Formats: sequence, structure tokens, C-alpha cells
Amino acid sequence: MNEPKPSQGAVVAMGVTVIIWASSWIVMKSVLAYAGPFDFSALRYGIGCVLMFVVLLAMRRPLAPPPWGGTALVGLTQTAAFQGLGQLALTTGGAGHVVLLAYAMPFWAVLLAWLILREKPTPRHWLGLAFAAVGLLAVIAPWEGLGSVRSTLYALLGGMCWAVGTVMSKRMFQRHHCDPLNFTTWQMLFGAAALTVTALCVPQRPIAWTPALVGGLAYSVVFATCLAWTLWLVVVRRLPTAVAALSALAVPVLGVLMAWAFLDERPTPNEWIGMAFIAAGLFAVSGARLARSPR
Repeated sequence: MNEPKPSQGAVVAMGVTVIIWASSWIVMKSVLAYAGPFDFSALRYGIGCVLMFVVLLAMRRPLAPPPWGGTALVGLTQTAAFQGLGQLALTTGGAGHVVLLAYAMPFWAVLLAWLILREKPTPRHWLGLAFAAVGLLAVIAPWEGLGSVRSTLYALLGGMCWAVGTVMSKRMFQRHHCDPLNFTTWQMLFGAAALTVTALCVPQRPIAWTPALVGGLAYSVVFATCLAWTLWLVVVRRLPTAVAALSALAVPVLGVLMAWAFLDERPTPNEWIGMAFIAAGLFAVSGARLARSPR
């Protein structure tokens, strides 16, 4: 009864987010040659957080923090855990494979939204989940062995953490009517703090300040962090959780194609099959959105 109505703005925001995030996995994989996973993540979100506060001041948006508990939980799960585990997965796994596994997030998000937010999935949501589940199973291909088990587990666990952050973000918007820009900034502060502590505690390779690292960091801070996470929270606020989460599955499909084009990571037959099923799942969810009658 309380599901937000889809809007053209939210759909556009989702499309822009998909493109930015798909390319960001290629960037993240590339910069690991110059910095450790936690050092890069801490720099990315630390600088991004400072930039977001500057934007808040420049736009004269409210600076007062949202309720601390929910904001901290989102920052620790959606930002710190998801990004840190994703970077760890990239150290031993290919960018295309990792992004496909990390985006198992919708399965956990739909179930958590049902339990916590009382957003019961529609038949089309279940159909989309079923198609996507078959697709992800084809990608993981357990009958062929898991390859880098650590990379697989890190990516899947990262997706679970993101799902928790997504559902808790939606809950914060429902209960406290947070400003998306303000909420993005404060949750990012918590996430950046956790990543910084982790980077200081975990031994990593020395940072090599090359032009490639600086360029990758600039892209990650401005577009993949500040812009994309703000747009994502706008999408979460305005679309039903199931639609937002399943629509995010377009990211790994595009990410695999970009990894093929830029990193020469040719998709395996299983990954092609998996992407086809994931695309079918997206089509099913799209049909649910288009068929939704106005209330």
C-alpha cells in the first residue's frame, strides 16, 4: 500500500546509475595494479565524503545528520562492507565474473523487503527472480568448480551486505523522509571511516601515484561514488524495492560486456547463458512496472 509510484525521473536515474556503475568495475579492476583494495576504497569514499559536504554547503542543503542508527548501518553495509568485499573479490577474480556475483543483491533485497518493509513481491517479481537465479547459477557454474573460492564468496557476501543497506535505506526514507543528498553524505561518512580503519589495519601493497591511479580515483570519486550513490538512493526512494533491486541487474550484464571490450575478459558460454536469463528477468520486472495501474 505504501509503495512509491514509479516516475520517469527515477527510471532515468536508474539508467544513468547502471552505466556509471558498470564502467566503475572496470576502473576498480585496473587501479588494483597501483593500490591495495582497502587503501583505494578508503581514498575513494574519504575524498567523496568531503566533496559531498562541499556540495551540501554550496547548495545550502541541510547539514544536520539523519537519525544516527539507521544511517550508520547503511554506511557500514552498503558502503564499507559492499565496496571492501568487492575490491577483495577483484584481487583474485575477473571484473566481469565478480560483478555478476556481487549483483546477487536483488535476491536478498526482495526477501528482506518482504520481511522488513512488508513489500510483498508480485508474480512478475517472482518470475524475474527465477530467471535471474538461473542466470546467476549458470555464471557460478558449481558443476565446473568455483575457481577462486575466496573471490566468489567475497563477491556474494558483498551483495548480501548491499541488500541490507538498500532495504535499510528504504526504511529510513519511509520513516524519516530523509533528503537523498544529505543521507548519501552522512552514510558515506560512516562507510569511509570504517574503510579507513580497515586500510590502516590490513597490510597492503604501497600506493603508486601514477596517472592511471589518479584518473581512476577521480572517476570513482566524482561519478561512481558521489553521483551514482545519490541517484541510487533516489531510485530506492521512488521505486518499489523489488523493481529497483532487479533493475540493478543490468549493471553486471553491461559490466561483463565492458570487461570483454576493455580488459579482454572474454565471456564464457556459461556467462552468455547467464546474461540471457538475467536479461529475461529484467524484462519481466519491466513488464510489471509498465503494467502497474495508477492509484
